[in-house]
Parts: sequence; C-alpha cells; structure tokens
Amino acid sequence: MISKGQKVPSVTIKQATPEGPADVDPAALFAGKKVVMFSLPGAFTPTCSQKHLPGYVEKLGELKAQGVDIVACLSVNDAFVMKAWAEAHDALGKITMLADGSATFSKALGIDFDIPGLGVRSKRGLFTFEDGTCTHAELEQPGQFEVSGADACLLSLKS
Repeated sequence: MISKGQKVPSVTIKQATPEGPADVDPAALFAGKKVVMFSLPGAFTPTCSQKHLPGYVEKLGELKAQGVDIVACLSVNDAFVMKAWAEAHDALGKITMLADGSATFSKALGIDFDIPGLGVRSKRGLFTFEDGTCTHAELEQPGQFEVSGADACLLSLKS
C-alpha cells in the first residue's frame, strides 16, 4: 500500500464531471495541491451512501478552511455511476469523483481487494497528498468506518 513519502502513481482513469467523463491522471491533478482522498468499495452501497460521501459534502467548507485544495472520492465504478451518485448527494462539482472502473489506480495504490460476487474494489481508506506526495495513508479494518470519514479526516489534518 502507498505510504507516507511516496508519490501518487501516474495512471489514467476517469473523472466524473458535470460535462461527462474526462480522462485524468491523479499524479498531474494532485501536483502542487493539498489533496484529501477517501476510497471506498462502491457508489450507492450502504455505508458509502449513508455516511462516507455525505460526510465529506457536509464538511467540505471545514476541509477547505484547513488548506485542502481538492477533496477526492475514489471508487471502482464507471464515471457514469460516479456522476449519478454525486448528483444524488449534491457532490458533483464539489467533490472530485475519481472513477477507477478497471481498478488501475486502486491496484497502483495497493488498496484493491476482491469481494466475491462483486469483483475487485477499493478498500475503504483515507489519504492525504501534498504536491503529489503521500503525507497520510490509513485503511479501515473490514466492516469498520472509523478512520476514513470526514470527521476523522479533519482530526488528522489538525494533528
């Protein structure tokens, strides 16, 4: 798994935007910026939809006040699903929705895992990057939601 001091991998994935899917290289997107990225198993899944994404939408102002330039959400879903999910939670245009349909970025980060019946997904986690370098990386234990939510993120930024 990516760890503190490592550079964000350079890969091409999709970003869900109001205009539709766009190619994006997270290494280029994160360059020169302070980025908080939370990863999760899937759009429209219970914890992801009830707590994870809504928490970041709610706390976006507080995160920006801590100097965060980009709040990104990473999931192994296609850009159309990520856009629909963002629209359903008033996140489109606020949270950078990274659609990792083939798990290319998740694999490069070392946070992929296989869920029987659902396929390869991203583990639930929280990552902070400054100018493309990882300054914080933490994964949830299976079935947990303690270290990757918006409140935990705010605490990690203050420490």
